[in-house]
Amino acid sequence: MVETEMLYPLLALIGWTFVMWGWMYATRIPAIQKAEVDVDELSRTGAPLVLPPEVARVADNYNHLHEQPTIFYALVLCAAVAGAVDGMQTALAWGYVVIRIVHSLIQAVKNPIFLRFLVFALASIVLMILFVRTVFLMI
Repeated sequence: MVETEMLYPLLALIGWTFVMWGWMYATRIPAIQKAEVDVDELSRTGAPLVLPPEVARVADNYNHLHEQPTIFYALVLCAAVAGAVDGMQTALAWGYVVIRIVHSLIQAVKNPIFLRFLVFALASIVLMILFVRTVFLMI
């Protein structure tokens, strides 16, 4: 039986990824228009698209939401399907989502590298604990 309470944080992070997708295009399209970038020329030449840092940071974060969180998605699905779920597991999953949202806001708004690193490290630790607990709950 699938433990559905673990799926809510997973869906929340997917939803947040779509929020960042919208934010990315809301900043990227006007920046491209303002810079009068010839996107056909970029496509033909493979030249890099250089945008202002405040625009690039949002796109960078959108890309980051397709990196480490993929482990989170697989892990949560594994835990839910295997029944390796308890209140702590669900709290860890929600904690990971909240930390990743904070990470997104830090990166997209000002991007202080050391603070962003600390938040990323915290998210990684939460994910590792979630992994270890999932393995032990499955045994």
